[in-house]
Amino acid sequence: MKTTYKVNVWAIKTLKPTADGKKRPKPYGVRWVTAGEEHSEWYKTIKLADSRRSELLQAAKRGEAFDIATGLPESEWPQREPRSLLKLAQEFIDEEWNESAPNTRKRYVDTLAVAVAAFVKRDGSVPDGRKLRRVLTTHLLPTNRRDRQLTDDEARTAEWVVSASRPVSDLAKKVEIGNVLRALGRNLNGTAAASWTTRTRRGVLHHLMEFAIDVEELDANPVTRSKVATHVGSSEVDPRVVLNPKQAPQVLAAVTYAGRREYLYGFFGAMYYAGLRPCEVNRIRKADLRLPDEGQVDEWGEIILEKSASRSNARYTDSGETWEERNLKRRAQGAVRRVPIPPQLVDILRWHLRTFGTTEDGRLFRGSVSGGPVNATVYTDAWDKARKIGLSPEQYDSPLAADPYDLRHAAVSTWLAAGVPAAEVAERAGHTVDVLLKVYAKCLDGQRALSNSKITSMLDPE
Repeated sequence: MKTTYKVNVWAIKTLKPTADGKKRPKPYGVRWVTAGEEHSEWYKTIKLADSRRSELLQAAKRGEAFDIATGLPESEWPQREPRSLLKLAQEFIDEEWNESAPNTRKRYVDTLAVAVAAFVKRDGSVPDGRKLRRVLTTHLLPTNRRDRQLTDDEARTAEWVVSASRPVSDLAKKVEIGNVLRALGRNLNGTAAASWTTRTRRGVLHHLMEFAIDVEELDANPVTRSKVATHVGSSEVDPRVVLNPKQAPQVLAAVTYAGRREYLYGFFGAMYYAGLRPCEVNRIRKADLRLPDEGQVDEWGEIILEKSASRSNARYTDSGETWEERNLKRRAQGAVRRVPIPPQLVDILRWHLRTFGTTEDGRLFRGSVSGGPVNATVYTDAWDKARKIGLSPEQYDSPLAADPYDLRHAAVSTWLAAGVPAAEVAERAGHTVDVLLKVYAKCLDGQRALSNSKITSMLDPE
């Protein structure tokens, strides 16, 4: 809380009746300034307004400090309503909403719905858990959904949450923050949440508690001090999922045999040879390509990435559509990322353009039905079919490239194994160096023997 002794209390202001002659319900205003911040309170009678103005003048005369933000004198601070976790969550989401991608907004809302539902007063009848979660995620928490018309049942649930949400200050107690953290580790049906989900939720709660410190509801972050453990897990890439340079072209070629999904050959090729995210591949336009002339063989090209195309629930997008173009991850508005592409990908993209052309707006890849970006369910199904064709039965049953995103992992791991400096790899992949070394610095499948041979030669120069 920032305080000041620089206080000016102005004369009472009286509002005139409205244009149609109606008297205003609270026409008498008490106005004052704390260190340049203006405040006002309005009253029905001039007597009430004069009494309030007198209280403020007396507080200033007694030498009380005034809170700059609220304008309240020190003697009135304990009278302020404590901020509930629901209120804090709403303020935090409002603060982050405009600068966040749709899926980030969804992550904030989903996580804090769990936290708010777990941190309520248990006296009286508690609404059904699913109703509670639905009202929080579709009305109370999303910035753009709080004016949604509710059913009578939803309205009752919303009123209950508002009144039952407990003060944020209670989370300073170890037992209370521990209970909330344990709730984040559970699904709605009571089963344990996936380790990645639990870690992500804990991260969101950590950010919320930092916000609580900023608005002076807490002195320290209770999540940091809590000993409640998340599920054991790692953000590092499992080396078992990474295709080596011999396996990758084999599985990519199998895409053309995966049942009318050959148009995804270039999609997956861009993920492997350029290390792109699916949302980035979905936004590649012909104008973004810098390909060498047809006669030039074994020449590198370049993709200039400017935007990505992300899919999210429509209620989290600004446009109300399920697909929305966004800035590149960790890039400012208008920033681009230049990604060199090897001759293998140059040939694949040329073949794609000759065979499938582009959309009206110049995009290379689109869904076969809607013409919009390719849905994750479509390319995931196609990739599964390609793995079944391109890998042995033992490899197919293993974690090797089980997810299309593992193509990106293979790309970055290949660059690192080739000796490309970490800073250059990070630039191509759109990562920071710290994240790159933590997540992607793994051995390729089949590279360990080569590494062992190099070490042996160093240990035994004879």
